[in-house]
Amino acid sequence: MNTPERVLPQRWNWDRARLFFTLSRTPHGLVDMASPALAALLVLGTFPSFWVTLLGLVTAFAGYTAVYALNDLVDYRSDREKMHFEDAASRQRDLGAVMARHPLAQGLLSLKEGLLWTGGWGAAALLGAWALNPVCLLIFFAACFLEILYCLLWRITPYRALLNGLVKTTGPLAAVFAVDPKPSWLFLALVFLLVFFWEIGGQNIPNDWTDVEQDRRLGAKTVPIAFGPEKSGRMILVSMGAAVFLTLLLFAASPADFIFPMYLLIAAMGGILLIWPAVRLRKNRQDKDAMHLFNAASYYPLALLTVAAMNLII
Repeated sequence: MNTPERVLPQRWNWDRARLFFTLSRTPHGLVDMASPALAALLVLGTFPSFWVTLLGLVTAFAGYTAVYALNDLVDYRSDREKMHFEDAASRQRDLGAVMARHPLAQGLLSLKEGLLWTGGWGAAALLGAWALNPVCLLIFFAACFLEILYCLLWRITPYRALLNGLVKTTGPLAAVFAVDPKPSWLFLALVFLLVFFWEIGGQNIPNDWTDVEQDRRLGAKTVPIAFGPEKSGRMILVSMGAAVFLTLLLFAASPADFIFPMYLLIAAMGGILLIWPAVRLRKNRQDKDAMHLFNAASYYPLALLTVAAMNLII
């Protein structure tokens, strides 16, 4: 396959705007924003004030938009290599790529445009984080550093997956400090562990599972390549079980008074969105099952946020 040609639209329109949002995987980023919203709601045990909520949402959107775009900027060269092995169907298979996939690598956006887009949203995230709590600013810097390091280790070690888990914890942890300057260390630990295991087992490993053949040809080091389907499937299942268990503990640690049926609902959602897809993947070892787990797990924080909000309303 030939190197993708650079086709840069000259006029600003909706199609061009979509390229920038695709660069930041906005559909996935919007769903990911449920994690910091859930953490903020649970640590307070009630809804934050209107202005904190508004500033928090804008800051979270800016942060996720910048960090996801940063991933494509750092991975620009490797993404161009990947494009040689991807067909049109594979570029549209997951929640994070419902539009075009890797617009920088395809030449649909220039590096300069990508840098300006990432820098602009990054600056907005920095201002918002500072206004909420300076600790949030430090957490955002840590997220950017870890994301860059994660990308650079693509051909070096499969343990870079741990860094991806750390990156995903930064949003919810920042949200906790945004609404509670002195949170409980136990609550912080539960948030950290829940998001970490959810990301590793429900997002990172399943996503890499679908790219095994392509990544192997390119010399990448990922968990599925390094440990094989049996061990990878076991890691996923253990991680998903830990995530469901930690979810129940996190809700119990919240000052909000959750009624017993809500805990049953939480356990059921964990079984449907995490455990069952993980069991099916471990049994069948098919790419389609890995992507099903990825997509189902992506909605887990949003489902939990819905339960938490319902409980507070009623």
